[in-house]
Amino acid sequence: MQTSRWQKFETSIFSKMSQLAQTHQAVNLAQGFPDFDGPQAIKDAAIQAIRGDKNQYAPAYGVLELRKALAERQKDSYSLDYNPQDEVTVFSGATEAIFCTIVGLCQAGDEIISFEPFYDSYPAAAMLSGAVMKTVALKAPNWTFDIEDLKAQITPKTKLLLLNTPNNPTGKVFSRKELLAIAQLAKDHNFFVMTDEVYEELIYSPARHMPIATVPGMKDRTILVSSTSKTFSMTGWKIGYAFAPAFLTKAIRIPHQYTVFCSATPLQYGMIAALKLSYDYYHVLREEYSERRAALFKLLVEMGFECHLPEGTYFIVANHKNLLDIPDTEFAVWLTKVVGVACIPVSSFYADPEVAAKTSRYVRFGFCKDIATIEAAGAKFRANLKNGLNSYHHE
Repeated sequence: MQTSRWQKFETSIFSKMSQLAQTHQAVNLAQGFPDFDGPQAIKDAAIQAIRGDKNQYAPAYGVLELRKALAERQKDSYSLDYNPQDEVTVFSGATEAIFCTIVGLCQAGDEIISFEPFYDSYPAAAMLSGAVMKTVALKAPNWTFDIEDLKAQITPKTKLLLLNTPNNPTGKVFSRKELLAIAQLAKDHNFFVMTDEVYEELIYSPARHMPIATVPGMKDRTILVSSTSKTFSMTGWKIGYAFAPAFLTKAIRIPHQYTVFCSATPLQYGMIAALKLSYDYYHVLREEYSERRAALFKLLVEMGFECHLPEGTYFIVANHKNLLDIPDTEFAVWLTKVVGVACIPVSSFYADPEVAAKTSRYVRFGFCKDIATIEAAGAKFRANLKNGLNSYHHE
């Protein structure tokens, strides 16, 4: 007997594939966490905060000095002005900010639209809010969308559109033309937009990141969510944040107050130091990730995958049809067990993974790893892929 609406949500695919990688001693290119740490200065600042007795509850909405630093960064980067008192909120990761946004703004009878594939926390938050989640396909291999498909999903019940750019898993960066078209629909049909911009600093030329909040008329209907974890390689710290006009901020702070209440105090002080790093840090970050991106792309093409260089994020989505024309989840498990390289099936990023898996031949690899780790994956591929494919075809 089903006792909970949560039962339809299983253990996340990220946990499953990481556990499988550990069991089979595979190189883990599945879960999106770096195998290196961020700058020492950030850790030193958090340690100093701990030693300096910054260990009690922080203000529910974040240490004010951090909120001020975040507001300054937003103004410097995008000319967006936010009041740190009532328009900037610190959350325990971007996932919590997304959850509080959806639950805080939506209720039964509302509709949410998301581009698909999408980050897997979206449907769970939509379910808890009582809203109906509808999707618009990003079409492979370039992950474009048809504006008519988006228009077809909009109804008078549409409350919120979820926009992840740069997009996980595809690496797509929504263009200015696309953002202007989305913005016009939001204004014409009076719905809000939540933007998930956690990979905003991981953009590769000639792509450019443009927050939809910079479009005239959109700042007052946009909740902009981002995080320090990807930018500063501290995914375990879970320091995310959201920018929104005061009336929307008030709504998303309420579920935050009654769940997490506040984020870890000393880690917030660490991130104040992070935001004081020079702009050279961001330049070097992109250069190093560009090298990793090129290394993994070259390896995947050499192994027979079809893929394109992503415009953003630290993931490459690869078509495995020429290697094994089987569902992506089956392929990901096989690759981990037999070849020794773990990835994520892209069907996991769809509203109905079981349906998507029947046709999907795409898997996601992460290059948020040292070059040595990518080289280790290459060694596994070269040692095991050919024999593994031969054995599979002769079974």
